[in-house]
Amino acid sequence: MACPKTARRKEQAAVIQVLRADYPLKELLAYFKMPRSTYYERLKAIQATDKYGHIKQVIKQLFRQSRETYGYRRIYYKLKKLNYTISPETVRKLMKQIGLKVCVYSKRSHYSSYRGQLGRVAPNILKQKFNERQVYRVLHTDITQLKLDNNQFGYISAVIDEASNEVLATQVSASPNRILIEQTLQELSSRLPAGSQPIIHSDQGWHYQLQYYRNELAKANLTQSMSRKGNCLDNAPIESFFNLMKRECLKRLKISSINQLREIVQDYVSWFNYERISLNKKGLTPVEYRNQSIN
Repeated sequence: MACPKTARRKEQAAVIQVLRADYPLKELLAYFKMPRSTYYERLKAIQATDKYGHIKQVIKQLFRQSRETYGYRRIYYKLKKLNYTISPETVRKLMKQIGLKVCVYSKRSHYSSYRGQLGRVAPNILKQKFNERQVYRVLHTDITQLKLDNNQFGYISAVIDEASNEVLATQVSASPNRILIEQTLQELSSRLPAGSQPIIHSDQGWHYQLQYYRNELAKANLTQSMSRKGNCLDNAPIESFFNLMKRECLKRLKISSINQLREIVQDYVSWFNYERISLNKKGLTPVEYRNQSIN
């Protein structure tokens, strides 16, 4: 049986190895007051006990960082970014051994703001051709509804970039009114680079048909495009984002106020843009894709 001091050093070495993904080894060794030789000695002993012992710890950490939403394919891409050589099938088997299962809410819901033709309906420029690869050329916008624990409804207005999936604007309100739409467009304008003139696609929601909305688009050099009546597939990119946000986050939490909803949405959007990797973007986050596209 290992003495307590030896066992403690082994546990510390395991912790250091996991944290190396985020911190320099020199700083970690100084923090734990562990000589470099002792660290490598303990690490070797750990790996001799379980061939995949270390990688299992890394997988656990990555799974927690993903908010328990990553399956083995995304975990594989994250490991690849950290320079680990391992096959997707091995990752799948290790996650099964550890007992890691994706936790997402499965029930779908859909909110429609269509109230008939109350203004002008713009042409459907995109026609379900979601093949843009250059950022800031095609945007998608919509509003979704969420029932809170206090039986109040919250409304989330968002704009995403089709190429990168980056969320460029999000606003939360207790009402799907003009103020919500104007605040969304103001945030969007502050995020768009000078000289950009993208298409912005929406459904035929009543607020997108009105004159004030078209005026705001003209000021921002945005070209309006609209889905066909009652066809949510025409605006699939933003529908997909709202579905993900609800399944991965909102529907898994008890939310009892608009302010709480606003904070949670802001936190999720930041994680979505900067940390959540996409399989169809070869393991890149939306921000990484945008930076590569620009450069």
